[in-house]
Amino acid sequence: MSEPEWYRANRANWDERVGVHTGPRGYDLSDLRAGSGRLNGIEETELPPVDGKRVAHLQCHFGADSLRLAQRGAEVVGLDFSAPAIETARGLAAEFGLAGRVRFVHADLYDALRAIPAPHEFDLVFVTWGAICWLPNIAGWADIVAMLLRPGGVLYLAEGHPTAYVFDDAARSPDGMPGLFAPYFSREPVVDTEGQDYVDPDARLANATIYNWIHPLGDVVSSLITSGMILDWLHEHDAVPWRMFRILVKDTSGLYRWPDRPWLPLAFSLAATRR
Repeated sequence: MSEPEWYRANRANWDERVGVHTGPRGYDLSDLRAGSGRLNGIEETELPPVDGKRVAHLQCHFGADSLRLAQRGAEVVGLDFSAPAIETARGLAAEFGLAGRVRFVHADLYDALRAIPAPHEFDLVFVTWGAICWLPNIAGWADIVAMLLRPGGVLYLAEGHPTAYVFDDAARSPDGMPGLFAPYFSREPVVDTEGQDYVDPDARLANATIYNWIHPLGDVVSSLITSGMILDWLHEHDAVPWRMFRILVKDTSGLYRWPDRPWLPLAFSLAATRR
């Protein structure tokens, strides 16, 4: 069966981003090289210790956070649909001496149960930052998360807030505030052809077309509950780890915030436990 156009386009885009994100203007990996990897400020505050835990990191990109979790003593399986990303992740695991603690799997998210050998029974499923917006079926995602976890295992999700995803700089007003981009309750994919990168703003991607979905917060939470999860907590944040809008300013923790006062939530995070 041929791939849907949205899937082909998104994968080509993320294949190309690997080189941008590991290049000289890409992600800073100095903490990993020093053996003291740190997550973003929101995860550092919320994520419990992972030493001795089995962790599934879904949509892991080139594995930087998978490696940070492994440095903290976790046994990690990272999964991503980009072959160049997984190849890079495996190389970094070898470079940092973590190949014995982390394994990287090349597969589509919806094939995770087949691609990750049983028994699954993970203590933690870790999903962060610009992950679920690439998925058309949030209920299917929630089912996979639940089936990967052991009873009592926990999902940690940190993500851009769907309320913020309805806005975009392409429609910004004269005062610099982002303008309306897409309806909150749209069930259709949002198509973007700008070819910009969120890490290196000067990069222009040849594979520019991408397809995203806005998943209302209620859909995310309800899908997890329907899949057999119990919501432990839900937090909304007025900060996010990347410059979602040009008007945002970077604080001392490395997060980006509104310049004057909190305008609308930029991110949310939650923990949910499998029954």
